[in-house]
Amino acid sequence: MKPLAAALLLLALTLVGNAWAQTGHRSGTEAAEEIVPRFLLMDPNGRAVSSEDFRGRFQLITFGYTACPDICPTTLAEMAAVLKELGPRSDKIQPIFITVDPERDTASVLKAYTAFFDPRIVGLTGSPVLVRRAADNFRVRYEKVRDPADPPQRYAVDHSAGLYLIGPDGRLVRRFAYSIPIATLVDQIGQSIDAR
Repeated sequence: MKPLAAALLLLALTLVGNAWAQTGHRSGTEAAEEIVPRFLLMDPNGRAVSSEDFRGRFQLITFGYTACPDICPTTLAEMAAVLKELGPRSDKIQPIFITVDPERDTASVLKAYTAFFDPRIVGLTGSPVLVRRAADNFRVRYEKVRDPADPPQRYAVDHSAGLYLIGPDGRLVRRFAYSIPIATLVDQIGQSIDAR
């Protein structure tokens, strides 16, 4: 191989490797070590709650926002379907929806939104600083996206998608990517419940 071609190949491999690392494609162990499943937020009744309040139960957590056009309603519908399919075992799970849009997603807005999917799903919000801290702990990325022609209150929020299963001990059991089949979610979550 000629020196120039070898150098270009090395550069391409380096760039691909860096892009791969930046997009979060890591082994399950490495990803689990980075996630710190903690939060201090506000429940629909205006009460401060933390991850410690749910110790002793599994937590099935997702991040999103109520004005999300597709990913969030799909994820919450899947969450509701999983709870239904698990039957009595779902009593061991606290499903949680954490907003990444605290400016618009008030406690009352979240309460109505989550109840539409399943009344057991608890919507949590908080100050922008506390929401950002919770998202950072879970390695969730989000940012507002505005069209310059729109008024300031009209915007979308690009955000990471997926579900997190936290064990009764407060540790991450596993992360599920967006759009995993419901049957797979039920099977894997059910196995985690039965193993405890």
